[in-house]
Amino acid sequence: MGFRSGSYATVWSVDPVSDTRTSVRMSISRKNREGVYETDFSGFVDFVGSAAANQALSLRERDRIRLGDVDVTNKYVKEKNMTYVNYKVFNFEKVNSASTANARSSAGVDADGYSGDEDIDDSRLPY
Repeated sequence: MGFRSGSYATVWSVDPVSDTRTSVRMSISRKNREGVYETDFSGFVDFVGSAAANQALSLRERDRIRLGDVDVTNKYVKEKNMTYVNYKVFNFEKVNSASTANARSSAGVDADGYSGDEDIDDSRLPY
Protein backbone atom coordinates (compact mmCIF):
# COMPACT_ATOMS: atom_id res chain seq x y z
CA MET A 1 0.00 0.00 0.00
CA GLY A 2 2.83 2.42 0.78
CA PHE A 3 2.69 5.96 2.12
CA ARG A 4 -0.59 7.39 0.82
CA SER A 5 -3.94 8.63 1.99
CA GLY A 6 -6.01 5.82 3.49
CA SER A 7 -3.04 3.64 4.45
CA TYR A 8 -2.90 1.98 7.86
CA ALA A 9 0.32 2.57 9.78
CA THR A 10 1.92 1.39 13.01
CA VAL A 11 3.47 4.03 15.27
CA TRP A 12 6.89 3.28 16.80
CA SER A 13 7.92 6.58 18.41
CA VAL A 14 6.61 10.12 18.87
CA ASP A 15 8.80 13.22 19.34
CA PRO A 16 7.37 16.74 19.77
CA VAL A 17 9.21 19.31 17.66
CA SER A 18 7.07 22.45 18.02
CA ASP A 19 3.46 23.50 18.64
CA THR A 20 2.61 22.83 15.00
CA ARG A 21 4.85 19.84 14.22
CA THR A 22 5.34 16.39 15.75
CA SER A 23 7.78 13.84 14.34
CA VAL A 24 6.54 10.24 14.30
CA ARG A 25 8.49 7.12 13.34
CA MET A 26 6.07 4.70 11.70
CA SER A 27 5.83 1.82 9.29
CA ILE A 28 3.34 0.52 6.75
CA SER A 29 3.31 -3.19 5.89
CA ARG A 30 1.33 -5.57 3.72
CA LYS A 31 0.96 -9.32 3.57
CA ASN A 32 2.48 -11.00 0.50
CA ARG A 33 1.16 -14.14 -1.26
CA GLU A 34 3.01 -16.42 1.14
CA GLY A 35 1.33 -14.74 4.14
CA VAL A 36 4.49 -12.97 5.30
CA TYR A 37 4.38 -9.25 6.09
CA GLU A 38 6.62 -6.99 4.00
CA THR A 39 7.37 -3.39 4.92
CA ASP A 40 6.26 -0.95 2.21
CA PHE A 41 7.27 2.18 4.11
CA SER A 42 9.29 2.90 7.22
CA GLY A 43 10.54 6.28 8.33
CA PHE A 44 9.99 9.56 10.09
CA VAL A 45 6.88 11.55 9.22
CA ASP A 46 6.00 15.10 10.29
CA PHE A 47 2.46 15.59 11.59
CA VAL A 48 1.87 19.20 10.54
CA GLY A 49 -0.63 21.74 11.84
CA SER A 50 -1.64 22.39 15.42
CA ALA A 51 -4.53 19.87 15.38
CA ALA A 52 -2.54 17.00 13.84
CA ALA A 53 0.56 17.73 15.95
CA ASN A 54 -1.42 17.78 19.21
CA GLN A 55 -3.38 14.64 18.28
CA ALA A 56 -0.11 12.86 17.41
CA LEU A 57 1.26 13.60 20.89
CA SER A 58 -1.34 11.20 22.32
CA LEU A 59 -0.05 8.30 20.21
CA ARG A 60 1.91 5.50 21.86
CA GLU A 61 4.15 2.72 20.55
CA ARG A 62 2.27 0.13 18.46
CA ASP A 63 -0.81 2.33 18.00
CA ARG A 64 -2.49 1.87 14.63
CA ILE A 65 -3.60 4.89 12.63
CA ARG A 66 -5.26 5.51 9.28
CA LEU A 67 -3.66 8.33 7.30
CA GLY A 68 -5.83 11.16 6.01
CA ASP A 69 -4.36 13.97 3.91
CA VAL A 70 -0.66 13.41 3.23
CA ASP A 71 2.07 15.04 1.18
CA VAL A 72 5.55 14.09 0.00
CA THR A 73 8.06 16.71 -1.05
CA ASN A 74 11.73 16.59 -1.95
CA LYS A 75 14.51 19.12 -2.15
CA TYR A 76 17.80 18.75 -3.98
CA VAL A 77 20.82 20.49 -2.43
CA LYS A 78 23.39 20.95 -5.17
CA GLU A 79 26.31 21.70 -2.82
CA LYS A 80 25.88 18.37 -1.01
CA ASN A 81 24.65 16.46 -4.06
CA MET A 82 21.77 15.15 -1.87
CA THR A 83 18.03 14.90 -2.27
CA TYR A 84 16.00 15.23 0.93
CA VAL A 85 12.52 13.68 1.05
CA ASN A 86 9.94 15.00 3.52
CA TYR A 87 6.77 13.10 4.47
CA LYS A 88 3.87 15.06 5.99
CA VAL A 89 0.52 14.09 7.51
CA PHE A 90 -2.16 16.76 7.94
CA ASN A 91 -4.85 14.59 9.56
CA PHE A 92 -5.38 11.00 10.64
CA GLU A 93 -7.61 8.82 12.75
CA LYS A 94 -6.59 6.44 15.48
CA VAL A 95 -7.74 2.92 14.57
CA ASN A 96 -6.62 0.70 17.40
CA SER A 97 -4.09 0.98 20.17
CA ALA A 98 -2.07 -1.56 22.10
CA SER A 99 -3.62 -0.30 25.35
CA THR A 100 -7.15 -0.83 23.99
CA ALA A 101 -6.29 -4.38 22.90
CA ASN A 102 -4.71 -5.12 26.28
CA ALA A 103 -7.75 -3.76 28.13
CA ARG A 104 -10.10 -5.89 26.03
CA SER A 105 -8.08 -9.07 26.52
CA SER A 106 -7.85 -8.52 30.27
CA ALA A 107 -11.62 -8.00 30.36
CA GLY A 108 -12.15 -11.27 28.49
CA VAL A 109 -13.31 -9.65 25.26
CA ASP A 110 -11.97 -10.85 21.90
CA ALA A 111 -11.10 -8.63 18.90
CA ASP A 112 -14.71 -8.74 17.62
CA GLY A 113 -16.13 -7.57 20.95
CA TYR A 114 -17.47 -10.98 21.97
CA SER A 115 -17.01 -11.90 25.63
CA GLY A 116 -18.53 -15.39 25.40
CA ASP A 117 -21.43 -14.56 27.71
CA GLU A 118 -24.03 -13.53 25.16
CA ASP A 119 -25.85 -15.79 22.68
CA ILE A 120 -24.92 -15.61 19.01
CA ASP A 121 -27.60 -15.61 16.33
CA ASP A 122 -26.56 -18.52 14.11
CA SER A 123 -29.75 -18.68 12.01
CA ARG A 124 -27.92 -17.34 8.94
CA LEU A 125 -24.99 -19.77 9.12
CA PRO A 126 -24.79 -22.31 6.24
CA TYR A 127 -24.49 -25.34 8.54
